[in-house]
Amino acid sequence: MSFDDELLDDAQHDAQAVEYIRQHLPQELQETLDDELLYYFLDLTVEYLAESEILDAEPDSDGFVEIDAEAIANHLAKKAKKEGMGDFSPSDLLLFVQAQLDFEMGEEEE
Repeated sequence: MSFDDELLDDAQHDAQAVEYIRQHLPQELQETLDDELLYYFLDLTVEYLAESEILDAEPDSDGFVEIDAEAIANHLAKKAKKEGMGDFSPSDLLLFVQAQLDFEMGEEEE
């Protein structure tokens, strides 16, 4: 697969993730988080998972790695405020993180 194909696949995956997340957020949060913010938080979550080495942890007996969604939501809220993207509550962003993780789990099962 060429680099351009990989970029296209990544963009398509992100678009599918954003659509899934949007559909699984409460209405008031859908109105607060536009597509730009959803992509922003999607990128921040991927960055956080890569840098925190959470995914390098030893899987449990069922093959799952424990991911602290609350820690991710707190990180997203702090980073968004620091970068001037907005003041979001970690509890709202927890709904985003849970939807994103659900999407990724569904992708793995296919």
